[in-house]
Amino acid sequence: MGLASCVVNNFVAFAVLLLCSVSISVVAPGKRVQGERQKLRFGQNGEFKILQVADMHYANGKKTECLDVLPDQFAGCSDLNTTAFTQRMILAEKPDFIVFTGDNIFAYDATDSAKSLDAAFAPAIVSKIPWAAVLGNHDQEGTLSREGVMKHIVGLENTMSQFNPPEAHVIDGFGNYNLEVGGVKGSGFENKSVLNLYFLDSGDYSTVPSIPGYGWIKLSQQLWFQHTSAKLQKAYMSPPVAQKAAAPGIAYFHIPLPEFASFDSSNSTGEKQEGISSASVNSGFFTTMVEAGDVKAVFTGHDHLNDFCGELTGIQLCYAGGFGYHAYGKAGWPRRARVVVASLEKTEEGTWGAVKSIETWKRLDDEHLTAIDGQVLWSKSSAGNRRKKGNIGA
Repeated sequence: MGLASCVVNNFVAFAVLLLCSVSISVVAPGKRVQGERQKLRFGQNGEFKILQVADMHYANGKKTECLDVLPDQFAGCSDLNTTAFTQRMILAEKPDFIVFTGDNIFAYDATDSAKSLDAAFAPAIVSKIPWAAVLGNHDQEGTLSREGVMKHIVGLENTMSQFNPPEAHVIDGFGNYNLEVGGVKGSGFENKSVLNLYFLDSGDYSTVPSIPGYGWIKLSQQLWFQHTSAKLQKAYMSPPVAQKAAAPGIAYFHIPLPEFASFDSSNSTGEKQEGISSASVNSGFFTTMVEAGDVKAVFTGHDHLNDFCGELTGIQLCYAGGFGYHAYGKAGWPRRARVVVASLEKTEEGTWGAVKSIETWKRLDDEHLTAIDGQVLWSKSSAGNRRKKGNIGA
């Protein structure tokens, strides 16, 4: 057994002890008071760090075998390796927020979907770090319906997940919502959302008989997004501390958009090792985001062997790469997670102001949690230069 395997096994043992010593609290869906949710806010260091976990494919814990690992890793490898990896990432990165981007459980193999969800999210719950989740295409294939899975998630401790936006009386899917990240407490931006997070249900499979393949983001969801984006932009560009441009936004959902097929090794950072498993139709959500103007990056999962980021029309389209050990992968290609950090600028008064940049990197589940592919996804200065160039000759 190699050194990396020993390290992973030690973390598996630690994770089991930790989770067994803490009971998971589940709040009855619909009974959590919205105002009691923890508010997201930039820290006094002027940063907000997000850990993305994609495709855990959790099933029955220790009884569930790993897929696509090296022969010397297979013995004793199970869902608990996924738990250990989550715990390692939390300890190493100390994120302000954790996002799970679907296929959180592989429900077809799960004996009890509710128990699998509890176990999958347990490291986040135990850490007491606020977290959120969206649904993938496998979460509902067990003992809970798609609606039931989202209701269960919303009831878990420390989650900021929402069933659906209360103002949207008719909307497709479950788990469409937005979260606002406030400026540093005590700064002029304390009561403004300086970073906006959008979460959408990209569906599971097509419900239209003549259209095969995966689901997509529907018109009702896009209308909600447009309305929400416009409302947030208006608030940000209004007094007090009125801004000239919208606060940057980030979108999270499971199934990649057809536009992800625009990239290869020549125009992206990371690896593309399989095809883009998007819907077979283009519902136009990418165009909707471009028109809205505030979303700077999109983060998905679904295709486990892709972990690249590429920019198209001002929006970075990014995969996280496969995280879970019961998910398909590639033996010898380590499981991985994506980290995103938004950083604030300093005002003329020396206090923290608006977001100046969004950076990302990935960490591998190896001996050293190796960080790779660090890059700046967006910066306020480069965005300003693009706007100036676009105005030349206008």
